[in-house]
Amino acid sequence: MNILMICTEKLPVPNIRGGAIQTYICGVASLLSKHHRITILGRTDPDLPLDEIVDGIRYVRVDSEGLLDVYSRGVISFLEHTTEHFDIIHIFNRPRLVLPVRNVAPFSRIILSMHNDMFNPYKLHSSEGNAAIEQLERIITISNYIGTAICDYYPHAAHKLKTIYSGVDLDRFAPWMESPSALRARESLRAEYNLQNKKIILFVGRLSRNKGPHVLVRAMSKLNHSDAALVVVGGAWYSDNTISDYVAYVRALAERAPLPVITTGYVQAHDVHRWFYAGDVFVCTSLWQEPLARVHYEAMAAGLPFLTTARGGNPEIIVNNNGLLVTNPEDPSEYAEKLNTMLSDMNRARQMGINGRRLAERNFTWERVANDIRSVWEQR
Repeated sequence: MNILMICTEKLPVPNIRGGAIQTYICGVASLLSKHHRITILGRTDPDLPLDEIVDGIRYVRVDSEGLLDVYSRGVISFLEHTTEHFDIIHIFNRPRLVLPVRNVAPFSRIILSMHNDMFNPYKLHSSEGNAAIEQLERIITISNYIGTAICDYYPHAAHKLKTIYSGVDLDRFAPWMESPSALRARESLRAEYNLQNKKIILFVGRLSRNKGPHVLVRAMSKLNHSDAALVVVGGAWYSDNTISDYVAYVRALAERAPLPVITTGYVQAHDVHRWFYAGDVFVCTSLWQEPLARVHYEAMAAGLPFLTTARGGNPEIIVNNNGLLVTNPEDPSEYAEKLNTMLSDMNRARQMGINGRRLAERNFTWERVANDIRSVWEQR
């Protein structure tokens, strides 16, 4: 079949600037292209051409300025002027694109992948949501939580929903205990930051209040382990090292912490896995209803035990003693209590990490994700 995959307007594909949706598309595209003809439509980037074919996949890029209305015009213009018929148009995370796409592609099957709660009435009028659902053949969600949220607004959409959990590159995010190259990178990075003998607690993500890293920094004053250190990896936005008010706040907290707290700033997408090699425990501190952060998959693939918050879809990833749940994400004491438990028995913590790695190997490969998507595409 001839397939068009439409990414979002915020970041380009391939994922040279990062981004969970962009990483997802990159993870499955080459596998899907073995069975179907793939075109990926995304936003422009100064480092990428407007139209190219790489490894048999066509990439087309249109202006967006980071705005959906601008991007939508480019998407529709492409569809109006292309000579190709697409059997399936697979839209990512933008239900507002469904109706415009349907208007110019009346005979294509339309599938929507949802990575966030974009059907929320604050983001999408109910009349538009209902009309979009009517045109959709299937709605793929990255967690049961997102599917439940859609059903809360549109119960009649239930029969169109299918959860397909995301995946991870098992070679890139390898456990340092099992990979000589990962071990070398771990030792190099820890030496660079003078962390050779530390138990490293790792946060990776955008630095925004709803992501909650400030609570984790505050928890450092309640740890019982003088050999612990916290590394906060990320910037205010992808490819952005701007010192926002919130970033400045986190750094001020870090300077006052009784234990070492390092804020790295933004780390390029192709380098971030090195910090997973360097870490010992991973923490996701989401305060908002996180759909299901992909950093969990990366931590598991890297063999790291993790703490995550009881928000959104995050609890769905705790399976087979691979991590611990923080029930009150705004309480530094709860993070400290659970971190003290992990850091007091590193053998047990590492076994949790091994459990996570084996889970990732079984359930969270890109091959599995691609096969699940193919099953949707090929089901008639």
